[in-house]
Order: sequence, then structure tokens, then C-alpha cells
Amino acid sequence: MERVTIYDVAAAAGVSTATASKALNGTGRVSSETRAKIKQVAADLGFRPNALARSLTRKRSFTVGLLTDDTYGRFTLPVMAGISEGLIDQGVSVFLCAIENNPELAKTHVDAMLDKQIDGIIATGKRVDRSLPVDLTHLPVPVVYALTAGPDDAVTILPDDSQGTREAVGHLIRKGRRRIIHITGPSTFQVVEERAAAFFQTLQAAGLSSPQAAVLYGSWSERWGHEAVANLWSHDERPDGIFCGNDQIARGVVDGLRERNIDIPNDVSVVGFDNWEIVAEQTRPPLTTVDMNLKELGRQAGQALLRLVNGEAVETGMWRLPCTLVVRGS
Repeated sequence: MERVTIYDVAAAAGVSTATASKALNGTGRVSSETRAKIKQVAADLGFRPNALARSLTRKRSFTVGLLTDDTYGRFTLPVMAGISEGLIDQGVSVFLCAIENNPELAKTHVDAMLDKQIDGIIATGKRVDRSLPVDLTHLPVPVVYALTAGPDDAVTILPDDSQGTREAVGHLIRKGRRRIIHITGPSTFQVVEERAAAFFQTLQAAGLSSPQAAVLYGSWSERWGHEAVANLWSHDERPDGIFCGNDQIARGVVDGLRERNIDIPNDVSVVGFDNWEIVAEQTRPPLTTVDMNLKELGRQAGQALLRLVNGEAVETGMWRLPCTLVVRGS
């Protein structure tokens, strides 16, 4: 099939080529009714703007770069999906580069992006308390940070881990749980500290005393969740509610409890964190967990970058996006 052109759209809509161009590009004086009609005709015909022509006209590439050190894509892929969703209506494409923890590789990718005349960069990663191994502060294009540390004068978008923790622990309390334990990852992670603080605050606000070993620190793994249960069940005082730092830990906890013939959730309720669906939905019973809304985080990062590219004012500093409790069977 031949490519549909702006001339085809104009002819089908019964307008001039100039009017069709203004309507589709959001420029010039075109009535809202005419603009809507032309856009509908373009959609019906399957019209796609010529990227090269737009680039020459507006002196933009309509491409943004996405830098990440999350080589497994656990966090980056949903963030990227949100970025793409937030930018697709503007005809902007996303150029992904995985830089691992390699400063030289990171610089090479940044230089390549600049050579391609990208409009801006979104930096993302797997730890909110660590920046990527490359300096992005003096680039000729705007930069937005998502799920990774950014400078104070930049836009940095993160999940609200404290709010997500309050949702999780509050849910356990509403279910009548009074002996609640938090099994989480390494204490060196900022999110671990934030969630532990919110955990204690939520218990205190509910008038509940903290068990002697209320927070157990370990690795981000199923094995650690399994080991933590073995440790807890070696003592007489056992929890009736367990809040886990991620879904992998929670799955190990559930397996450890099931091996001891403990009814979940009647005897012990379990809540995870991440809403990693491939883990949460396949756990038995399916895992109640906190969704960090990474897709929405990516969408807002993309839209913030687009506003910066367009020269609009954007509030700098840290944006905290709310998490959502996803209730399943555990």
C-alpha cells in the first residue's frame, strides 16, 4: 500500500493542504470543529506524519533517550511503557540504552544520543538512592530522572514508598492482625529505611506495640523470605501478619508458611511490595501487594520532559507519586 500523505488528508477533508498541516501540527488559526474533522479523517486514512519533514520544520528529532542501569528490565520496562504511552500522541519515539554500571559505556551512549539530536533524556534505574554512572547535569538537552537519584534542581519522580507502606500495614491492621512483622531487603537501601520508618509509625498510630524483632533485614530473594519464616517459627511468639519488602521475599514467606501447614490468610496474612504480576499472580494464594505504579511514573516523566522540551515551566525537585494496594488472596 502507498503511504498516505498530507495531500490525501486535505483532499478527503475538503480543505487546503496548509489548513490540514496546521490542524495536524496544532499550529495556526483553525477552528476546533475543522481541526477535529481533519484529525478524524487522518486517523481513518491511517495517516502518519513524516518524521524527517517534521524534524526539519520544527528543528526537533521527536526522539527522547532513555538511560538505565536496570539490565534485567524489571523496573525499566514498565517505566518505558508509560513513557511511550505519554508521548505517542505527540509522535515522539523512545531510544533505550542500557548502561549497566559502566561509566565509559554510559558516556558512549549519551554521546550517541546527542549525535542523533535527541530532544531530551530520561534517566532511570533500579535504586532511588543512587545516580547513574554518568554526569547529565550540563547537557544541551533537558533531563528528567525517574526511579533514580537526580540533582536538586532537576525533576525527579519517585514512588511514595512511605505511603505504600502505610497502605499495606493499614490493610493488615484492618484485617485484625496485631502481631505484624516486616521482612525486607538490605538496610543500606534508602527505600528499606523509608518503609521501615513508615512501618513503625503505622503500628504506633494504631496503638500496637512492635514485636521484639519487628523488622528483619536480608536480601531481595525468595530464599531470604523462606529463611526468615524458619527463624520466626523457631520462637514461641509468632506473627499473624507479615509485610514484605518485595514480592520475591513474600513468595518465599508464603512457601515457608505453607510448608508448616499454616493457613494463609486465616492464620497469617501476607502483603508484598512491587506488584510484580508474574510473581504475585502465580503465588498460592495470589499475593496481596503494593503496586508502585511504574507505568504512570513513566508517563508523567515523559510528559514532564516534553514540557521542558517545549520550553514550558516545570516544577523542579522531587515528585512523589502514590502507590496502590492490590488486594488478592494472601
